[in-house]
Amino acid sequence: MAFTHPGVLVGKEQLDRVRAHVEAREQPWRAAYEQMRSSTYAAGDYTAKPYAVVECPPDDRPGHGCVEERQDALAAYTHALLWNITGERAQAEKAVQIMDAWAEVITRHTGENAGLQTGWAASSWARAAEAVRYTYDGWSDGRLLRFERMLRNAYLPQVRDGSAGRNGNWDLVMADATMSMAVFLDDHATFEKAVHHFRTRVPAYFYLASDGKLPRSPENSGIDTAAELKTYWFGQGTYTDGLSQETCRNFKHAGYSLAATAHMAETARHQGVDLYGEVKDRLRAALEFHSAYQLGAEPPGWLCGGTVRRDMGPDTEVGLNHLRNRLKLAMPQTEKYTEQRRPEGTDDLFVAWETLTHAENA
Repeated sequence: MAFTHPGVLVGKEQLDRVRAHVEAREQPWRAAYEQMRSSTYAAGDYTAKPYAVVECPPDDRPGHGCVEERQDALAAYTHALLWNITGERAQAEKAVQIMDAWAEVITRHTGENAGLQTGWAASSWARAAEAVRYTYDGWSDGRLLRFERMLRNAYLPQVRDGSAGRNGNWDLVMADATMSMAVFLDDHATFEKAVHHFRTRVPAYFYLASDGKLPRSPENSGIDTAAELKTYWFGQGTYTDGLSQETCRNFKHAGYSLAATAHMAETARHQGVDLYGEVKDRLRAALEFHSAYQLGAEPPGWLCGGTVRRDMGPDTEVGLNHLRNRLKLAMPQTEKYTEQRRPEGTDDLFVAWETLTHAENA
């Protein structure tokens, strides 16, 4: 199977539609474009700050290059989108300049949060690279090969195998990054590995009653008994459709997983693999469940002790676009939440400009 390019999260037809909407000053795309264009990531004089070793501790201790890496990867993606919308070659060259700066320097990631950090950054790097490589003729072979080596050596080894014993947002973000890099690198074996990870991890993260009385156990995690699962699900022992493993932790981390799940399904769709079809009921339930409580629904006493942390981010556009606009499924809570947030900007981690790229973009 030959990969379709560009085909990491956003495809050529989607990019063309975005450009047409923006040029016609149609909403919500024009507002989303202006939001992106006015961000610090879009600055014409943006300068990368690469590190040879990115060290990310697990707590509030200052890291070494963590914020800079995430910001630079998002800036590269921002300029890649600007290039595809405006046709200004300076935007493509800026994206390449940022990617090349890191490819010249970085060797590895260290620290307890290395896996998650690598997943966040690699997701944005791969989207940026894909959106430039197949639309711009100024990325020289030597610079391109150096960037490919960077992904293979400093990023893929850190995320390819996932992290079964940690909270599920880690695994899903890492799998998102793995799939994205696999497409860009034309690496079919790694793509299949990411697909397998999706198929085992998504059902172990978002619950459906058809799973049985208990949630599914993450593959290779050793978390099997009712007591172990309750602890792993942050004290939640009653399960309902759409609940996630981290719902009772906070909605922020559940949102990361909603976004990563939709990202993978969208990328796979561009490659002719219908992962959406395998999880549409599960993803729909999870989006509706979290959107309803994020909008202010009062949680019952059995759910997280009657208290939830409503801190979900800009994580819903991609999933909503497929389930509502392509499959015509009713998504009233997700639709309301998403439209209230538009234009959904960036979480400054690995989600960026998805109102622009995916709103009503079927």
